[in-house]
Amino acid sequence: LKDDKTYPYIEVVDSKVPQVKVVRTLNKNKKNKNLFGPYPNVTAARNVLKLINRMYPTRKCLTYQKTPCLYYHIKQCLGYCQHKQNDEYLKQMKEEIIRFLSGDYKEITKKINQEMQNYSDNLEFEKAIEMKELIDYINITLAHQQVEINELYDIDVFGYYSDDLYVTIQVFFVRGAKIVESYFKILPLIDDLESTITSFIADFYSNKLIPKEILIPSILKEDVLKEFLNTKVKVPKRGKMYDLVKLANKNAHQNHMEKMELIKRDEEKTIEANEELRCLLGLDKLDRIELFDNSNLFGTNCVSGMVVFKNGKKAKNEYRKYKVKIEKNDDYSTMQEVIYRRYFRVLKDNLERPDLIIVDGGLGQINVAKEVIDSLNLNIMVLGLKKNDKHSTEALMSTDEIYPIEKRSNLFNYLENMQNEVHNYTISYHKNIRSKNAITSVLDNISGIGAKRKKELLKRFKTISNIKNASLVELEKILPKNVALSLQETLKNFNIK
Repeated sequence: LKDDKTYPYIEVVDSKVPQVKVVRTLNKNKKNKNLFGPYPNVTAARNVLKLINRMYPTRKCLTYQKTPCLYYHIKQCLGYCQHKQNDEYLKQMKEEIIRFLSGDYKEITKKINQEMQNYSDNLEFEKAIEMKELIDYINITLAHQQVEINELYDIDVFGYYSDDLYVTIQVFFVRGAKIVESYFKILPLIDDLESTITSFIADFYSNKLIPKEILIPSILKEDVLKEFLNTKVKVPKRGKMYDLVKLANKNAHQNHMEKMELIKRDEEKTIEANEELRCLLGLDKLDRIELFDNSNLFGTNCVSGMVVFKNGKKAKNEYRKYKVKIEKNDDYSTMQEVIYRRYFRVLKDNLERPDLIIVDGGLGQINVAKEVIDSLNLNIMVLGLKKNDKHSTEALMSTDEIYPIEKRSNLFNYLENMQNEVHNYTISYHKNIRSKNAITSVLDNISGIGAKRKKELLKRFKTISNIKNASLVELEKILPKNVALSLQETLKNFNIK
């Protein structure tokens, strides 16, 4: 259930009439001082937006209507499409909203208290209770993380905890001297601790606005991140800022302990599922499984992917991609070519052999793969994933036997995880190949771009979208100005999905 959206922000639109909205796509070249966030989840951002729209008659419509809409009639809009408003009043409203989003809740709390008193005086107790609930929301949800610092500008605070195998990195978003949101991530320690945390922070801001100041723990170097992010980076040694980093470290430790317990349970389930599969198939050992999947588009750009699971865990450094030489929509020929190429290489270079091969296909693919394995005199079991009418996996099958799997068992989840991994890996490679071919076809039609320049463009920009969004200055590092202009003109109306 993951998505690839960026973090949401709340924007006070730079216009005469106050308008507030939740945004995800950020234009980093646009200088907007009235952008607040990021909020790690869109629910929090929308709740804040809902509160603002409830208390202030902001503009709700994207384009002005011919007649006032429902918001005007329920008194949540002043009908800007039909009625002219006092400029000073609009300016004051906008300033109050900005102060609220910056962490100053006094004005909006005062307004709510006044409304609550008015409803109470008029014996409208249900509406008075609504106002009381709004005040509770502000006090509990928005203002509960007050920190004792004087700086009201945006600050991000990083902390960490490591057990030598994994590291948990904690981030606090401090806005208006309050911790408005927090976020943490658990990463395996493949590299040394300092490099892992530094890489995470650098990547963290690839799709987010960089705050005015970043606080980091003493294990990191200020200069490296300061140069890369082009913002103020500090390692506090004492005082309130130091206390913030200590608090982030403490939260990282707590989250690490809680989540690692879940990770350990998942690992235990995986080990149990792998042992269950070994017993089901009657194998002496099941330390290594290799899985294959094919992908093509109407017989073009045929590719295959292989993923490896060792002792139930993904061995990503041993994944392999295959660009198939046969350019036709023939799954059997594709499977035959890829299986032969892989296991001829295993024999030739004396590589580690799998205990089990799983192909994503039916009996035909299994037979083809088995024939190749037998022709190479390899004694390796080959299985396929049998699907039902709804394209859902229901059993493992060999050339002469079916092994039913109980749905929602540990083994079923284990196989489903492997199937998703090989499918996603192959599809990702296929999309990449298609994108590169699309770039090549476009570049072939532009005068001044030969094989060498084409290669440099592919190496630097990777996708058509990146080339299209590149500035003229960036393109001129590879191309002459007239060729760069011609490329920009060609891509201007190029439809990129």
